[in-house]
Amino acid sequence: MVNSKNQITLPLAALATANVRPGDVLRVEVNENGALRLIRHRDAFLDALGELAGSAPGLAAATDLEELRTESEQ
Repeated sequence: MVNSKNQITLPLAALATANVRPGDVLRVEVNENGALRLIRHRDAFLDALGELAGSAPGLAAATDLEELRTESEQ
């Protein structure tokens, strides 16, 4: 439920599963159907990096994005 201050409470189990921790910065995206999606700021950076690497021949193969994600979560 959205309260009078437009705030919501997210279930602790969902946050733990998503590996969201206190202090993480979240961005909200809205799709064409009005569904909301929360994205951690660090994930948004790595997703953009992945798109950039994918657009440059040879760069994607030399960039281990999964390793970067793991390092950023530590």
